[in-house]
Amino acid sequence: MTGSILDTIHINNYLILASFLFSVGVMGVLFRRNAIIVFMCIELMLNAVNLLLVAFSTMHSDPGGQVMVFFIMAVAAAEVAVGLAILVMIYRNIGNTDINFLDKLKG
Repeated sequence: MTGSILDTIHINNYLILASFLFSVGVMGVLFRRNAIIVFMCIELMLNAVNLLLVAFSTMHSDPGGQVMVFFIMAVAAAEVAVGLAILVMIYRNIGNTDINFLDKLKG
């Protein structure tokens, strides 16, 4: 074997894919009102960053980026567990997960 997967797939393709995924995530956060969809879009943005970390880590033959991805995924899993538990409790009490409606709970 002559090299890694980056010999066949150029780093620009990873950049384009990650920027597209990140852009879709940003648009979902900005324009959607359902808290669960916003939560999934935040996870999509984290995965786009993880993709770039792994791609650049492989390109530079440095495992540091891949180790960082492991820790990011562990923190994201904890975030998902806590965030979904909070959203389930809000939905049980209010019956709605609309962000505009949740903003009135500050009050």
